[in-house]
Amino acid sequence: MEAPQAPGALDAALSALLEDQARLKKRLQELRQLKRNASVTPRLRVTGQTVPFPVPEAPLEFRGHTKQAREVAKSLVSELRVCCPLPGGSALVTFNDPQVAKQVLRRELHQVQLEECCLRVRVRPLELPVVLGVQVAGVASRQHVLVSGLPAGLPLTEETLLDKLELFFSKTRHGGGDVDSRELLPGGTVVLGFADEGVAKHLCQLGRFQVPLGGQQVLLRVTPYVNGVIEEAQIRWQPVPCSVLVLGIPDVLDGPQLHDILEVHFQKPTYGGGEVAEVAVVPPGEQGLAVFTSG
Repeated sequence: MEAPQAPGALDAALSALLEDQARLKKRLQELRQLKRNASVTPRLRVTGQTVPFPVPEAPLEFRGHTKQAREVAKSLVSELRVCCPLPGGSALVTFNDPQVAKQVLRRELHQVQLEECCLRVRVRPLELPVVLGVQVAGVASRQHVLVSGLPAGLPLTEETLLDKLELFFSKTRHGGGDVDSRELLPGGTVVLGFADEGVAKHLCQLGRFQVPLGGQQVLLRVTPYVNGVIEEAQIRWQPVPCSVLVLGIPDVLDGPQLHDILEVHFQKPTYGGGEVAEVAVVPPGEQGLAVFTSG
């Protein structure tokens, strides 16, 4: 006996996925039209000059994390994250071996056995837009500065270091003002944000400061902090070799049970399956995003 399945549920899931793909492909066409006579090499443009700004290619992997759409913020290209919309009544199954995913996709319709019935679901391949490079226009922030020159091996924790820099640059006798944000960047530089726009400009004009840190006087340099605005992006549609999308899952089991049943089904060699790395399930009536990363 097979579980009843509303024909409209599968059609709605497929329709939602196709609409998302059509929207992304339309955006890709718009970006290509913007390119026109631009150089093939992506560039980062700052104050009228250009320097190479390559984005390394890297295979994308699904690591078992899904988020609600409102929880996923825009990420920098350097982090290389791509979000795939998952409609309700779907699952994303990721295998350790890409050959297993190919074998599973040879059979579009799968019958997943339950105790007293079976579920009929459909399996589809995944294709994601991957950013190959970007062109960024650089604009100096009016409220932020970049503090550099911190020596390695300072006997200070990150929080203590930021506290000392905030205290120093908040004093008017040093040309500073109220600090409303601070961040330690990779490479040992610090971004400070000020409530008053004039403070950042004044500190950059002064340029260098002797700051007491860790029992010594450290010469620090203050320069403008450049914000990047993406003007152009190179995008390519890339298949996800290890993952498949399962559609048309009816509302007959709760999430944990369905997760276990799908994992067992797609591990069976009789269905072309193999070792499963991750399974992410989106129950009917809900929407989710699968986050793919490069590392």
